[in-house]
Amino acid sequence: MTSAPAPRRRTTRPSSRPSLRIERELLRAGHTLVAGMDEVGRGALAGPVSVGVVVVRLDTPTAPAGLKDSKLLPPATREALAPRVRRWAHTFAVGHAGPEEIDEFGILPALRLAGLRALAECGVVPDVVLLDGNHDWLTPPVSSAQLTLDLDVAARPQPRWPEVSIPPVRTRIKADMTCSSVAGASVLAKVERDARMVALADEVPEYGWAINKGYAAPEHRAALLRHGPCGHHRRSWRLLGEDPAQATMATERRPGMGHDGSVKVRLT
Repeated sequence: MTSAPAPRRRTTRPSSRPSLRIERELLRAGHTLVAGMDEVGRGALAGPVSVGVVVVRLDTPTAPAGLKDSKLLPPATREALAPRVRRWAHTFAVGHAGPEEIDEFGILPALRLAGLRALAECGVVPDVVLLDGNHDWLTPPVSSAQLTLDLDVAARPQPRWPEVSIPPVRTRIKADMTCSSVAGASVLAKVERDARMVALADEVPEYGWAINKGYAAPEHRAALLRHGPCGHHRRSWRLLGEDPAQATMATERRPGMGHDGSVKVRLT
């Protein structure tokens, strides 16, 4: 007589939805205010880099249904979620650093500048910041090892930093997918930055920013080859790909552009 097969052990899959588990662990450990922070626009060719911050307390309820990392949500869903996230958060803010600041100071200092502007605007000083990723770009580098990672700092001038206390930072890979406060910050930053790019598209419609939001989409690169960069582009970046001859031709034929060479930096 054969024995009955052993029952299958049910495996529990990790939830794909963010939660407040990490935030509540920090709050129960003695912190009063925990901030989730995330950036958008870091890899774009034009427009600002934007940093969202969402602050929660121990009595903050569960996040609005459907909240996820902004990259996983359709635009209409993000826009519908944004007002719900604002009502849910204890406080929130979005800070920006423009393309001219990215060119002058570098992308990592520009990220820090946008993050500090967000902290200054949110009106409270969090006890700790949960930052998406594995690199703390919010805290100024203090050691030679950190300066090596923060390559833009050594070679460029420094901005006038906002007068705001910088809380301790805890980095967490995929925090935008696991921590509700970070996912909320991602949604708010994405919605606000997208709105800015749509408004800029009315000013310079040839680049298609209402659709591509300043990223390196094919139609954006094609417009750069036809028209060259405008004042909202990050001119220190490789805007036109790997063909320096085409890049130079496009830059030289744009009416009204200066000849100081700033547009051609890092085009090779």
